[in-house]
Amino acid sequence: MNKDSFIRRIVNSNRSFLGYLGVTAKGFCMGAADVVPGVSGGTMAFILGIYEELIGAIRSFDSRFLKLLFSSRIKEGLEHVSWKFLISVGLGIFMAIFSLARILSWLLQNQPILIWAFFFGLILASVFTVSRHLSKLNLYTWIWMLLGTIGAYFLVGMVPVSTPNTPWFLFVSGAIAICAMILPGISGAFILLLLAKYHFALEAVNNRDLFPLLIMAAGAAFGLLAFSRLLHWLLRKYHDTTLALLTGLMLGSLRKVWPWKETLESRVEAYGNIAPVTQVNVLPSQWSNEVTLALSLMAVGFLVVLFLNRLAKKKR
Repeated sequence: MNKDSFIRRIVNSNRSFLGYLGVTAKGFCMGAADVVPGVSGGTMAFILGIYEELIGAIRSFDSRFLKLLFSSRIKEGLEHVSWKFLISVGLGIFMAIFSLARILSWLLQNQPILIWAFFFGLILASVFTVSRHLSKLNLYTWIWMLLGTIGAYFLVGMVPVSTPNTPWFLFVSGAIAICAMILPGISGAFILLLLAKYHFALEAVNNRDLFPLLIMAAGAAFGLLAFSRLLHWLLRKYHDTTLALLTGLMLGSLRKVWPWKETLESRVEAYGNIAPVTQVNVLPSQWSNEVTLALSLMAVGFLVVLFLNRLAKKKR
């Protein structure tokens, strides 16, 4: 099936009002997954059976749509794209983000070791699930994986714990993070973690600070339209190389989410939060109930991702 016929089939799918409510519910599940680092909204879309339609809906915003729009043929342009489906999914995603942000923000402030341990398990399992998509493991893919691991390990060490809250950086953060929606196994929240914008985004949601959220949303829209085609091309032309590099990047980035850290320098950031500026990873000073609980949550996070990906595999 070529691209045009695929898009026509997606756009012309008939749904009732209740059908679109169902899509919103699935979008809520995707949003709940994407707000947690290590759990991919793309994986959740696979499980819920809307991944193919989601990709088709995104790709329906093509050059033909722009031509119709700029020639004032707005009605024909809307008929060309799957806007009802995307609005339904987007509504569900935003409902999930606004519902869960306050809980996660409180946990990051009051139980940092436990929540980071859970995130560590989620992301570690994602390394294995992404690597399973490799068609073959040979010296070439191992080299790319190693390069990705080494590069990410040193990169996250150089990236400051606190990054600027300027409009251009928020735009770029949103543009890069949204790519997780079309990459099962990669989490958008994980990308925001690497860019040191995860907690900031949660606080912006909790404080209903619309300006930074709108900038990140604009970046996300741009990234979805621009990078989705680039990633589609890379996965089609250089599938194993791309996935090997992504696997390595995730593995090396585990340095960022190690639960036990020593803060050497901190400062008061946006919304009055005390944010670390310089941190180093350490081992627990002694065995305690907190360490036991943290390791247990790490294992739970690992198993959650494996379970979700097993469901997605059965669905496919």
